[in-house]
Amino acid sequence: MTRELNLDDIQGNIVRAYGRYSYPVARYFFLQFEDTVSARAFVDAVRPKVTTAQRWTKEDMPPVTLNIGFTFWGLWNLGLPTRTLQQMPSEFIEGMKARAFVLGDKDPTLLDSDDQGWQAHWDPVWQENRTDKPRPNGDVHVWISMNAHVKPGTDEAVPELEEQTQWLRDLCRKTLKGRVRILDSNGRGGDQEYQQASAIFATLPDGSKVATPKEHFGFTDGIGNPVFDGQFADQLEGDAVIGRGKWMDAEKGWQPLATGEFLLGHPDESQELPPTAMPPEFMQNGSFMVYRKLHENVGTFKEVLAEEAKDFAATMGISEAEANVTLQAKMVGRWPDGVPLSKVPTYDAWVALAKERGFDNPETAGPAYREYLTSKEARDFLFGDDIKGFKCPSGAHLRRVNTRDYLDPQNDPDGTNPDATTQLNKRRRILRRGLPYGPTTPGAGSDDEEQGIIFMAVCASIFRQFEFVQQQWIEYGLDFNAGNNTCPLVGSHKTHTRHVIPADPSGDTPPYVMNKLKSFVETRGGDYFFIPSLTALRLMSMGIVDPT
Repeated sequence: MTRELNLDDIQGNIVRAYGRYSYPVARYFFLQFEDTVSARAFVDAVRPKVTTAQRWTKEDMPPVTLNIGFTFWGLWNLGLPTRTLQQMPSEFIEGMKARAFVLGDKDPTLLDSDDQGWQAHWDPVWQENRTDKPRPNGDVHVWISMNAHVKPGTDEAVPELEEQTQWLRDLCRKTLKGRVRILDSNGRGGDQEYQQASAIFATLPDGSKVATPKEHFGFTDGIGNPVFDGQFADQLEGDAVIGRGKWMDAEKGWQPLATGEFLLGHPDESQELPPTAMPPEFMQNGSFMVYRKLHENVGTFKEVLAEEAKDFAATMGISEAEANVTLQAKMVGRWPDGVPLSKVPTYDAWVALAKERGFDNPETAGPAYREYLTSKEARDFLFGDDIKGFKCPSGAHLRRVNTRDYLDPQNDPDGTNPDATTQLNKRRRILRRGLPYGPTTPGAGSDDEEQGIIFMAVCASIFRQFEFVQQQWIEYGLDFNAGNNTCPLVGSHKTHTRHVIPADPSGDTPPYVMNKLKSFVETRGGDYFFIPSLTALRLMSMGIVDPT
């Protein structure tokens, strides 16, 4: 029996990923309050339109969703009591920009006085956020997301998205007389009213378009999002939790993570309630969200892969095409189509699987891929049988962001541990939300093109979950016997440029070291947001948050 949650009180983007298949187009707005009275009136007007986590069917899905979150200064401008504000987590109060050293966005070896231009490549809306310098716009107080369906067979959003956008414009400009305003400094040029995001679409033989789970590097993304207790109905949880929950043992198998890892006011994996500000009702059923705009240097990625593939092909005695796709898989931990190395570790086995499942047939590939990626086959694996990374390198992206049973303290470095569990991993999970941004169809790509991922991580503790993974597992490799080597895909490679691909000594292939890595992903800005419950939105709009 799963935990029963008050889904009408929880914002929908916490419980469900709107995603590429259901709501593949999104607009992210950032707003600023001028005074507390207007701020509360704004929240009161938005509150009835917020999409909750109430379960729906395909027939009653709304054409457009709406969700809302607040930075610390947004809460301050809503007039929350000092005691409530003081009890918010310190990392949330400081905001993402102040945590740049921790996150790898700023060189930790440089003092502020030595690295004044570290955020020069950020979008203006984020350069101007949380700074004391005079600026035309100023701090971000509110995040509003709108996710939309698309017209059948196209990548064009349904008209309800523009209708709801116009409603937001009118609310700010007419009803509230501009005292709550939409910041129009998004994008590299600082001239966009909102951050546009969209799934990447494939064009079918008949000319119609269909959303895919790809991102701009060409990898299939978003397969292993965690499942927590109460997220799914009883009849759906059993299959959904496989490979996405916590692994207990061979008898108990996969179980959902504790609700409190993602929802405040519920017990977490330590059997404790996550720390919250008073009063308890204010943060109950809420969560925190990390918003990061991550630019992808697609041109550099392709150039580096092509160069490394030449050496790898010569070393292994294979074609450059096979070398290129194999290196991609060894960097990520999955083949580009999402098949995990832990289950299909060799190129020949991957090609055979594609033929067996119809992935290589244009007429069957789409449905076959979707069936595979939404099944437990793409998720049901562990790392305890591959401690040395002969199948999936220990430093690969997949093993860093979700270590599964790899870090079980009872694991034998020279053997396997059939009793390994995910005990040290279950406190570090995050819910991935967001979409790619940039062109909606795959292209050649270059570093200069506006393209990447709008990364949104939902968790109960930004510090314990997101920041730990980013600092200790993405930007540092000691837990993976990789020294200072960072994540080969999303890590910073200004200093450390290597990724080690081990090889089984009993086999006939040597190990290989990629040593030409460059920084393929760059942060273009973001901040930390609190995603309140519907109850909290009502309390804020009425101005009756009472910490006593």
